[in-house]
Amino acid sequence: MSLTIVARETLKVGQPLVVDADSPAGRYAAVFEDDGETGYFYAVDTDVEEGNPVRDALLVYVAADVTDAQLASTLEIGWSDDGLKALLLINDEPHAAFDFQRRQGWCQSGQPAAGGTGWSAGSRAWSDDVEALFD
Repeated sequence: MSLTIVARETLKVGQPLVVDADSPAGRYAAVFEDDGETGYFYAVDTDVEEGNPVRDALLVYVAADVTDAQLASTLEIGWSDDGLKALLLINDEPHAAFDFQRRQGWCQSGQPAAGGTGWSAGSRAWSDDVEALFD
């Protein structure tokens, strides 16, 4: 399975930034947000008409804990060919991923604990198996 990069931005950790990346298959979107204190990756179902369309959220970083936050980074969001898996890359390194079909998210931090949305019932811990979804 190949990965198609659909969004690319310069990231400076701790400086507010929102990057949207719609699935090429429609319906879903992946969104990265740095609110100045934390970086999160969100799974969004754009077909939700009422209530919150965010299905899951993954902690990518706490800005105060990033040792090289002053350096500019390249942030990319890519989608699998089927449009059901999204991957967040920072400086070409994977940091978080969603599988919309399995309703599961993973990230390097493994945080936060799964909420009551019906998503990420399994472990959020990153593994080689997650990266294999995008090979």
